[in-house]
Amino acid sequence: MSETTHDGTVAPTRPVSPDDGLTAAQLADKYGLSVSGARPSLVEYVRQLWDRRHFILAFSRAKLTAQYSQAKLGQLWQVATPLLNAAVYFFIFGLLLGARRGIPHDIYVPFLVTGVFVFTFTQSSVLAGVRAISGNLGLVRALHFPRASLPVSFALQQLQQLLFSMIVLVVIMIGFGSYPRLAWLLVVPALLLQFVFNTGLALIFARMGSKTPDLAQLMPFVMRTWMYASGVMFSIPAMLADKDVPGWLTDILQWNPAALYMDLIRFALIDGYGSSYLPPHVWAFALGWAVLAGVVGFVYFWKAEERYGRG
Repeated sequence: MSETTHDGTVAPTRPVSPDDGLTAAQLADKYGLSVSGARPSLVEYVRQLWDRRHFILAFSRAKLTAQYSQAKLGQLWQVATPLLNAAVYFFIFGLLLGARRGIPHDIYVPFLVTGVFVFTFTQSSVLAGVRAISGNLGLVRALHFPRASLPVSFALQQLQQLLFSMIVLVVIMIGFGSYPRLAWLLVVPALLLQFVFNTGLALIFARMGSKTPDLAQLMPFVMRTWMYASGVMFSIPAMLADKDVPGWLTDILQWNPAALYMDLIRFALIDGYGSSYLPPHVWAFALGWAVLAGVVGFVYFWKAEERYGRG
């Protein structure tokens, strides 16, 4: 086909393309194209994350090794830091403020050290999660991988650090008369549930922190408030027993996840810290918090997968 131009010459007309009239999305679908960095389906995302499990483990180990690489004592700070925190809390709360109320004196030190170690696990996971994306933008922008690998690896790093600390915790338990017994095996499911819970929180705050870097400055204050409300240094029911507070408030404080996981591990490890110190249905609540945080955190993070590292 041809047409006559304004100057009288004849020019061939462009043949009609079968793609004329198609939108960009229809063209991409027709030729099997997809958006670079598009969010995969949830099932596919889980598969991709599983395929990167070796990277997640190696990355967490590298971060753990590098954490204290500039300090002369090196990895000893993994244990020394929570121990020093426990010593400060013992002096302030145990000796000066009488926070040992309701806890036998011979088990207060194991009670306190366990609380500090276990809460530090949650605290460090959340604080690392806030910076998981915003603090690793070079890696996020340079390589294609499921971004959830980063907060998951940071939570795994904190679990490994806690396991190192547990060696010292066992020594403290034995030193104060709590010897190994079958109940110590309950530490395994308690820590697994706490790890799932911590990972869920790390995923939630990783997404929030990716768009609001200032959140990293705020979170230490939030975590400190949570620590004081979770019974790290004192028994919640004993401390509130003679206070004019409603019973439901005591229940809420005992059922908050940080307090639950601390109490479960204290119950498992400490002779004399019996079931009377635990709130009812403690394992059901611990499982519920882990499932809720794990599922909600994972889905919430996955929803913004294609936006990490952009802009």
